Amino acid sequence: MSFRTFFERRLARPACTLLLAAAITAGCATVKPYDYTAFKESRPASILVLPPVNSSPEVEATYSMLSQVTRPLAESGYYVFPVSLVDETFHQNGLTHPAEMHEVKPQKLREIFGADAALYIDIKQYGTSYTIIASESRVTASAKLVDLRNEQVLWSGSATASSAEGRNSSGGLAGMLIQAVVSQIVETTVNQSHPIAGVTAQRLLAAGRPNGLLYGPRSPKYQTDGNALP
Repeated sequence: MSFRTFFERRLARPACTLLLAAAITAGCATVKPYDYTAFKESRPASILVLPPVNSSPEVEATYSMLSQVTRPLAESGYYVFPVSLVDETFHQNGLTHPAEMHEVKPQKLREIFGADAALYIDIKQYGTSYTIIASESRVTASAKLVDLRNEQVLWSGSATASSAEGRNSSGGLAGMLIQAVVSQIVETTVNQSHPIAGVTAQRLLAAGRPNGLLYGPRSPKYQTDGNALP
């Protein structure tokens, strides 16, 4: 064996060891389970959804998201107060901006609506971005569920969805450019952010997902999901 071959093999061993250790570490990494103690004690049956606070530059983001949150919550087993009625009630009382609505005390919300819990949503990102070889509509939102009876946070989470998910980038640069042109035409003529907001709402609020909401009392899966009471 030449000195060069021996030297290369000696160098390769530490590198292989490091790669193996990294692979083992990545394989062992797990998502920390959410602490559902407060949620299990509260077990809310009705949810009041406040109009989302919009932290994006797109003015339509709030009501685009608000119009799509009822379905995943209802399918998860909760009674959801009609979002248009809730919004109108705030307006009739002089509150026209979601940030103002989020400042209302939980006790007052409980007094007015009689809900068990309120859902506060913050839209972090909403809209379509364009570059030379790609365009993408992306919606990111976070939410927290608060017990209106004792002001305790029962659950919080976040979710993202993008129109770029699942796109095939094969075909080289020419293929990428053609795909970019087609995507830009579609996303310019059609408001792609609205259906993407629906996907985000589903990922954020549908029960049964890892670290997501627990099933509500109207669901046949109530107290049968992995995080249910024994």
